[in-house]
Amino acid sequence: MPKPTLADKLVVAISSRALFDLSESHRIFTEQGVDAYQRYQIAHEEELLAPGPAFTLVKKLLRLNRPEKQYVEVILLSRNSADTGLRAPRRRRFSPACTRTRPTSCASPSMATP
Repeated sequence: MPKPTLADKLVVAISSRALFDLSESHRIFTEQGVDAYQRYQIAHEEELLAPGPAFTLVKKLLRLNRPEKQYVEVILLSRNSADTGLRAPRRRRFSPACTRTRPTSCASPSMATP
């Protein structure tokens, strides 16, 4: 089986805060700090995130994909570490074409999910 490639694709990297409404968790982070934020994320881990300002745009871009050819790939970026960024990857279920996440606070690029 050939190795997946990004050649001939539009690759869109988008922040989790643009794709999802993270206003409440961001408020907790800025007002109460990282420990409160981590507790909040764990307590709300199973709740799907509401769409953010770029959600509709990403869905429309992903509609360009066809079963025989994937034209667009979305990479979800997050400043969270893998242990605090629990909720955004769960919401990725909106499309199988949103296939990668990248927690940018991780020390190793190998933490990105393919």
